[in-house]
Amino acid sequence: MGQPSFAKASEGILSRAKADVRSPDRCRAASWRLSWSSEAEAVIAHLNKLFARDSVLRIASEMPRGEFFAGLFALGCVSGLASRVIQSINRLGWTDALFNTFEVSAIVLGSCAAGVSLVLRDRTVGISSSELAVGAGFLCLVILPIGPLSWFAITALSLYLVVIGPNVASCRRGAFILLAVTVPMLWSRLLFQFFANFILEIDASLVGAILGTERNGAIIDFVDGSGVLVILPACSSIANVSLAILCWVTVSQWVGHKTSAHDLLWCLLACVSVIAVNVTRLGLMALSQWHYVSLHGPWGEAIANTIILGLIVGFSLLGVRRELFQRL
Repeated sequence: MGQPSFAKASEGILSRAKADVRSPDRCRAASWRLSWSSEAEAVIAHLNKLFARDSVLRIASEMPRGEFFAGLFALGCVSGLASRVIQSINRLGWTDALFNTFEVSAIVLGSCAAGVSLVLRDRTVGISSSELAVGAGFLCLVILPIGPLSWFAITALSLYLVVIGPNVASCRRGAFILLAVTVPMLWSRLLFQFFANFILEIDASLVGAILGTERNGAIIDFVDGSGVLVILPACSSIANVSLAILCWVTVSQWVGHKTSAHDLLWCLLACVSVIAVNVTRLGLMALSQWHYVSLHGPWGEAIANTIILGLIVGFSLLGVRRELFQRL
């Protein structure tokens, strides 16, 4: 015999339901059936959630760890840099902001790219549930372009991979670079807020010692007596020193440099050269009003930044010259 049609089956169910309503005993049975139906719907909903969870876990078990963490780091860097770009455009306008590379150093951009690239080299397949939880927390912090929050999230994720994560050399090297990126982008700025006067007075004392002029805190008299030079936070050497450290970390980790006692010397030379250039520029600006106007403008700043960049990169490359020659 053939199977009954859906319409006939529905009519049968409806007639049985009416009979159940007319019978007191069957009312209790109908009530039990409704309760059972509600429980069945709850079970089905729970099973759907389990199937969705199993799908996520299956995808995670098949995804390379490098792609997962590299994607998180890339999103965090974009979020952190977007905040700086927006602030630069609002303060300087599109033209000046673009000329000043949105007030983001080329070293920072190169280090972000190098760190993400090294993390991406990890081809280990499978992401654990704890790593998924870490990724979810990371996304909650970087979902909005709030610079400090994004760089804090990158700090936490980098420390997780360096300290707790599996021992994959390329992944740890990339995470270490990205951890160093957060120093000029977040931690040196926080440090400066607490010790701003002390740091600015160090720069002022060096300039005053070179010129032999009087100073009061971070204020230095012009040599010709035509005015005073006020050293502001943007003119401090600490920002460029943090960039020198970042460049050294990036170059050494990128080529797989083996640490030695000479590393401190090369890093120190890069930092000292940065301070020397910055103090020399401040000293020349403090000669007279004409020198101040000439060196404090966009061209003077661009020339100084180019010299600083060349010295930082040059000393960093000299420190890893053996690994570079082996690659060549």
